Amino acid sequence: MSTKRKSIVVIGGGSGSSTALRGLKSYDADLTAIVTMFDSGGSTGILREEFGYPPLGDIRQCLVALSDKNNDQIVALNSALDFRFDTDSSLNGHSVGNLVLAALTTIYNGVQGAIDELSRMMQLEGQVVPVTLDEAHLCARLIDGKVVRTESAIDLRGANGPGISEVFLDNEVSANDRALIAIREADAILLGPGDLYTSVIPNLLVQEVSDAIRDTESPVIYACNLMTKLGETAGYGASTFASEVLRYIGGRKLDYFLVNSTKFTDDVLDLYSAEDAQPVELDYAGAEEFANEILVSDLAYVDGLTVRHNSERLARIVMATVEQPVKNTLGTGLE
Repeated sequence: MSTKRKSIVVIGGGSGSSTALRGLKSYDADLTAIVTMFDSGGSTGILREEFGYPPLGDIRQCLVALSDKNNDQIVALNSALDFRFDTDSSLNGHSVGNLVLAALTTIYNGVQGAIDELSRMMQLEGQVVPVTLDEAHLCARLIDGKVVRTESAIDLRGANGPGISEVFLDNEVSANDRALIAIREADAILLGPGDLYTSVIPNLLVQEVSDAIRDTESPVIYACNLMTKLGETAGYGASTFASEVLRYIGGRKLDYFLVNSTKFTDDVLDLYSAEDAQPVELDYAGAEEFANEILVSDLAYVDGLTVRHNSERLARIVMATVEQPVKNTLGTGLE
């Protein structure tokens, strides 16, 4: 008797979602990456501002993460797509993948057609779905009432001004139907990992997406950030991250809240401290208000001195939530 493949939906942005997808791809599961469409920095920002293309960078990263890594030709294609020009010309800063997606968006009359065609070429093991096909910019209202407009301005403002009170879109958008179908058919939904206000929550600002997550009977999992970020989440404990996510999904309690327990070396801590960033601490008494289960595990690895989520460990925990109930509060079997 055959067992139905599990359907896993990852909701977020570029680097965080691609980390999760690389780990999940080793399992026999149907994967969907729902990607924020409100980025405005770097190559994406130039293509968006000058030529009117939708944000393409996060899409490119997720496509590469889901491509067939056992095919030498696909691996070579991925290397080309990830190549970024470093030149004094107008190409400076652009990634080849963004330019290819821009061309395909024109040829196929829209970004979804471009994604479908590049997915075919890359022999994708899953699908990448923009959260919306409509145009909008991400905005943040600060505690003092000032509004910061565009994702890149929020992301790069650092210590300029007080903390964030709320984020919102400057235009009403509709959900991509493919995103809603994927959420409704999902066996599990993973929010993150990724920057709270510029990668994860922007997807939840699309009301139909937020409502679909709120109403699902499948487990909703949130992978908390490993480090705080100056200007966005400085001083946040794990409970504040969780409470902010709940705020944008109508108060629905998380089924699983994943929090890191990795201890970092002094060299790593000093590097992040110089940027006024610290490891996110679990304030357990506060966090349990927002999640049915808090799973504390060694979720990080250090690449040089850069802290990232461990894709294999993250994927293992996500898949365990759909295969059998997982219970763990302070490290009983998931380390």
